[in-house]
Amino acid sequence: MPKVSVVIGSKSDSELGEKIVESLKEHGVEADFQTISAHRDPDRLDRYVRESDAEVFIAVAGLSAALPGVIASKTTRPVIGVPKEVKLGGLDALLSIVQMPPGVPVATVGIDNWKNAAILALEILALKYPELGGKLSAARGKGA
Repeated sequence: MPKVSVVIGSKSDSELGEKIVESLKEHGVEADFQTISAHRDPDRLDRYVRESDAEVFIAVAGLSAALPGVIASKTTRPVIGVPKEVKLGGLDALLSIVQMPPGVPVATVGIDNWKNAAILALEILALKYPELGGKLSAARGKGA
C-alpha cells in the first residue's frame, strides 16, 4: 500500500516527481506516482484523491500551480506542494501554492526542492512509523 502519493500535473514535471519517488524508496517508503492535471482532468483528480490510500500527498506544479491546492481541497490528509521553476524563476508557482485560503493548508517547500518535499513527507510519516524517524536521524548524521 502506498504511503505517499506523488502527483505531477504534466510530463514536464516528471524529473522532480521521479526524484521524490526515488528518495522515498531509499527510505523504504512506497509511493504511487501519477500524472493528473488539475485543469485538464479535474474529475480524474477528484476520483484519484478520494480513492487513494496514501497518507501524504506531494504535488509538483509550475506556472499557476493549482494542483497542490486542488488536492488539499479534497482531503484532510497532509499535502506538500513543490513549486516548479517554469517562468518567473518559479515565483509564480511558489506564490500560488503558499497563498491558500484559510482552512485549506498546503505545506510548501522551496522552488524545485524535491528533496525537502520527500524529507517532510518522511517526517510526517515518522509520527506514525517511528522506524522512519531513526532512518532520518541517521541520514542527517551523514549530511544527507
